[in-house]
Order: sequence, then C-alpha cells, then structure tokens
Amino acid sequence: MNFTLHIWRQKKSDATGDFVTYNIDHIDEDTSFLEMLDQLNEQLIDKGEDCIVFDYDCREGICGACSLVINGYPHGEKKATTTCQLYMRDYKTQSELWIEPWRANTFPVIKDLTVDRSSFDSIIQSGGYVSVQTGSAPDANSLLVDKVSADEAFNSATCIGCGACVAVCPNASASLFVAAKVTHLSLMPQGKIEEQDRAQRMTDQMETEGFGSCSNHRHCESVCPKGISVSNITKMNKILI
Repeated sequence: MNFTLHIWRQKKSDATGDFVTYNIDHIDEDTSFLEMLDQLNEQLIDKGEDCIVFDYDCREGICGACSLVINGYPHGEKKATTTCQLYMRDYKTQSELWIEPWRANTFPVIKDLTVDRSSFDSIIQSGGYVSVQTGSAPDANSLLVDKVSADEAFNSATCIGCGACVAVCPNASASLFVAAKVTHLSLMPQGKIEEQDRAQRMTDQMETEGFGSCSNHRHCESVCPKGISVSNITKMNKILI
C-alpha cells in the first residue's frame, strides 16, 4: 500500500506551521497507523532530516496520548477507536491522508503533532479530593451501590482525557471531559459530599483555561473513543443548578 501524507510541521509554539507532503510506499495493511509514522521517521532520519514529533504512550487505547486529527476526524473516522488502534487497512480506499494536531487555543502546539494538554490537568486538580475515611481497606460491599448507578459511573469513568471532544467542538468546549469526571464521582457515595463544590470548581477552571461553552452540537459524543454520552453534561448541569 502506498500513501501520500500531508503532515502538519511546526518547530515550536510561536513558529508558523504548515503542511508538508511525504510519500511512503510498500506499507503492509496490518501495520498500525503509528507504526507507519515510525517507518516514515526512519526514512527521514536516514536522509538526515528532522523526524516528525507525535505523542503516544500505551499504544493500547488506554492513555489517550495519541492525539491526531486524520482527514478532519480526531483519532480518525473509525468509531470508538484511538489513533493507536488504527491500522492501515482502515485506509485502503484512501491513498491521501491529512494529519494534524488537535486544533484549540487551549491545546497549544509544542512541536509538529504534539500539543500541550496541561489545561486538563489543571481542571482535574481543581476538583479537589473525595472525603473518605483513611485506614485499612473497608470490607467488600460495605458501601451499597445500586447497579444502575455503578454502571453509569463506570461508563463515565472510562473517559481517558484525550481531548478529542475539544478538538472537534466548534467552541473548543471541554464540557464532555469535565462532565464525565464530575458525574462518575457524584454517582458514588464517596463522591456525593463534595459533588456541587467539585462541579463548580471544575467548570470555573474550565472557563479560566479558556475552553468554550457547550452549545449542544454533540460532535464530542460522536468522536469520543470511549463513547462518553452527552447525558453526562446534563447530569453536571443539574448538579450545578
């Protein structure tokens, strides 16, 4: 398989970036998307050129670090999938690919395809703590949680904080990310005590960081690799009210 790649290159945050075109040939269909970029980097290094900087860690769809927009779709067009879980066979009908970083002022480019997402860390830190007694571990099932709440809390907790919701939102809103973190704790007995204060602090920090407001476009839900529902935003708004 042969591909023409248009990749965003930018030396640093305050530099002017642009797309640079590369051709890469003889890619096996079972090669992962990130492995394809690794192969391209090997070619660039052999030529004495600066390799393309992109982010990744687990390569198992767990950490959310592989933040790439591929042909206009965060993490690519395939549903419920992170970039590291994509294979080149997914693009066997597309020989030309446009690859760029998350596009949001709150995620400034560090270099090439890597962005600074420390604004998410600030939001998490603003949430504070959960009031629980310290000491030895409690007996199993000593805190009863109904199955519906447990299932909903788990679904919200699967958010990996990748930022795809911000990258696709016309307002660059982090509401889906914040709502997932707020609601998964509020559904648990341990998180009930501070739920209103936590929601207020985290939404205030979201605004301080410069993220926009939710206006119900719902693009965030459609590109989320973990399928986080916008119903979390509804729950968060009810807590705030």
